[in-house]
Amino acid sequence: MAKDRSKIVKRSRRLGITLGKENYVRRRPYPPGIHGPKNVRRRPRLSSYGEQLLEKQKAKALYGILERQFRGYYQKASKKTGNTAEVMLQLLELRLDNIIYRLGIAKTRRQARQIVNHGFIEVNGKRVDIPSFSARIGDEISIKQSKIEKGIIKQGIENIKETQVPSWLARDEKAITGKVTALPASEDIEQLFDSTLIVEFYSR
Repeated sequence: MAKDRSKIVKRSRRLGITLGKENYVRRRPYPPGIHGPKNVRRRPRLSSYGEQLLEKQKAKALYGILERQFRGYYQKASKKTGNTAEVMLQLLELRLDNIIYRLGIAKTRRQARQIVNHGFIEVNGKRVDIPSFSARIGDEISIKQSKIEKGIIKQGIENIKETQVPSWLARDEKAITGKVTALPASEDIEQLFDSTLIVEFYSR
């Protein structure tokens, strides 16, 4: 499976968003490279295409998705009824790795993807090890009982109360389970990028 192996720090600073555990953007509010400090107050003005491309890059980086798969989400959303930008966001949020992150079991989506890949997660009682698995309303997500004592899971359980669960998810902290109760609403989604510009990019 293809992966983006570029440094998280550089991507965070280049895109102006936090992708890892630390806020590198706040620590150094300028792009990476020797010319970065000179651009703190004077950044180049982007064209319409440049703005659309930047928003697409932000979304791909946040959800850890490469171009081919990301375009697939747009194409799928464009075929559904409703606002394409909102539907695409819903499809991204309903990814299993994102749900694990939203439930607080993982601190980052990268960590959530690792947890899913290692077969720690069950959906409706069945093991699922595909991070891009698309959950549906009514699906119950749980941790495989034999994996509860694993270090990465124990750490997530300890920090689970620190995470606020969005309204479209229900969480049982004692049983360490979650359930999809509705489609993600726009107000519950991290708006760190403009999905409308992404739709404009692909529909050119």
